[in-house]
Amino acid sequence: MGPVLAAVLQLLALTGALALLHIPLGNHMARVYSSGKHLRVEKWIYKAIGADPDAEMTWPAYLRGILAFSAVGVLFLYLLQRLQGVLPGSLGFASVDPAQSFNTAVSFVTNTNWQSYYGEQTMGHVVQTAGLAVQNFVSAAVGMAVAVALVRGFARSRTGELGNFWSDLVRGTVRILVPVAAVGAVVLVACGAVQNFSGIHEVGQFMGGTQQWNGGAVASQEAIKELGTNGGGYFNANSAHPFENPTPFTNLFEVLLILVIPFSLTRTFGVLVGSVRQGYAILATMVTVWLGFTALMMWTEFAHHGPALQAAGGAMEGKEVRFGVGGSSIFAVATTLTSTGAVDSFHSSFTGLGGGITMLSMMLGEIAPGGTGSGLYGILIMAVIAVFIAGLMVGRTPEYLGKKIGGREMKLAACYILITPALVLVFTAASTALPTPPHSMLNSGAHGFSEVLYAFTSAANNNGSAFAGLNANTDWFNTTTGLAMLLGRFLPMVFVLALAGSLAGQKPVPVTAGTLRTEKPLFTGLLVGAILIITGLTYFPALALGPLAEGLA
Repeated sequence: MGPVLAAVLQLLALTGALALLHIPLGNHMARVYSSGKHLRVEKWIYKAIGADPDAEMTWPAYLRGILAFSAVGVLFLYLLQRLQGVLPGSLGFASVDPAQSFNTAVSFVTNTNWQSYYGEQTMGHVVQTAGLAVQNFVSAAVGMAVAVALVRGFARSRTGELGNFWSDLVRGTVRILVPVAAVGAVVLVACGAVQNFSGIHEVGQFMGGTQQWNGGAVASQEAIKELGTNGGGYFNANSAHPFENPTPFTNLFEVLLILVIPFSLTRTFGVLVGSVRQGYAILATMVTVWLGFTALMMWTEFAHHGPALQAAGGAMEGKEVRFGVGGSSIFAVATTLTSTGAVDSFHSSFTGLGGGITMLSMMLGEIAPGGTGSGLYGILIMAVIAVFIAGLMVGRTPEYLGKKIGGREMKLAACYILITPALVLVFTAASTALPTPPHSMLNSGAHGFSEVLYAFTSAANNNGSAFAGLNANTDWFNTTTGLAMLLGRFLPMVFVLALAGSLAGQKPVPVTAGTLRTEKPLFTGLLVGAILIITGLTYFPALALGPLAEGLA
C-alpha cells in the first residue's frame, strides 16, 4: 500500500468515526446543558464552592464568574509551581522560576498549554496531576460554557439571562469531559501509553550511553489534553513521544479525541436552537475547511521536490517514521485548526507552504472545528458577519436565527474578530523590531520571522503549538506570550457574552420571503468565503514575509 493511499484511508476512517459519534454525543451534550436536574456529586461541588446552580445570570454576571474562576486558577497554578521544590512527588525538581511559572499558569488556564520548558525535566508528579491536568478539564469546560451561553442568546427571547456559569462549568466537566476522557485513557493504556507514578530511571541508548526518563500519569493527561483541545505534553516531544503516542492507531485515535467534541457541538447547537439543519450548515462549513486544509497539507508534504524526499515518499524531515507523512499531516491540520497545539511532528521542518498552512489554520480563528467550545462560538460570530454581508448585498436588515443583526451586534462581532490579529501582529512586530535576546532566534530571514509569527499566532489564538527553532524561554517571550494568551482568551469572551446578552433580549423576528435561509448550502458557501477572505485580508502581508516567501523561494 502506497503512503498516499494509506493517508487517504486514515482520513476516511477518521471521518467515519466522527460521523458515527456526531449525533449521540451532540444530543448528550444538549441534554446535559438543558437538564433541570443535578447529580449528587454536582450538588456536593456546588455546596463546597457556595454556588446556587439554579440562579440565572445576565451576561455581566456570567462573565464575572468566568474571570473570578480563571483568576483563582492562575494564582493556584502559579503558587504550585513556585512551591514545587518542597512538595512531595517533585522528583527532585526545583521550584519553577517566576517568569516561567506565570507563563505556564496563564497558558494552562487559558486552554493554550504553550510550554517553554522540558516537561520531563521541569514538572513533578504533583504539578502535572493536581495542577496541569486539572486545568486541562476546567479550562475546556469554561470554553464550552461560553459557547452554550451564546447559543442560549440565540434560543431565548425577551430576557437578559444566559444560564448559570457554575452549573455549566460543573456539568461540562462531570458529565462530558471526565467520562469521555476516562474511556480515552483506558484505550491509550491498552495500546501502550504510560500510566504510573514512577521515579527517574536510567535508560540505555542504541548508540551507547544512557538517558534519564521518568514515568507519570501520562495516558490520563494525554486523553484530556486532546479531548479538551489543550495540547500540553507530559514530555517535551509531546505526541511524538512513544510514551504518549505509541502507535499509528493511537495517533489517529488522538486526532479523533481532538475533533470529536468541537464537531459534535454543532449538533448540540442545532438541538438547543430548535433546528438541527442550522447545526448541519455550521458543520458543513467546518468540514469543508478541515478537509480542504488537510488535502492541501498532504499535497505540499507528499509532492515536495528533491531526490531524497522523493525516495522517502515525501518530506520526512521532522516526522515520526511510525506515522509517516500522511499521519503527521492529518495531525498537524487537526491540532492547528483547533486550539489544541499538541504535535506529533516538527512543524518547523514542514515544507515552507506546509508550515504556512499550519499558521493559516490558527489565523482563521481556529473555527474548523476549533477548540472545545471556542470553535463553536467563533464560527457563530463569523456566521453573524456573513449574514450582515448578505444583508448589505440585497439591501435588507440582516437576521440570523430569528434575531436582527443591528449596529450593536455588528460592533461586538467586529471587536471579536479584530482583537486576536491585533495581538498577533503587534507582538510579532515588537519582537522583531526590539533588541530581544539574540539567542532566541536561531534562524534568520523568512524562516526566522515565521518562527516569531507562529509563536504569537499560537499564543493569541490559545493554540499552544510551536514552530520550534525559537528559544521562547526568556523573560521577554514568557511575558509577552503570557499577555497574548490572557488577552486572546478573555477579551473575545467579553464580546461573545455581550453579544449573547443582546440577542437574548430581543424578540423573535418572523421568517419572511426575504429572509436569508441560513440552513442552505448557499449560506455554507458564503460563510466559508467570508472566513477565508477576512483572514486573508488580515494576515496576508505577514504571511508573505514568512512562509510564502520561504515556500516560493
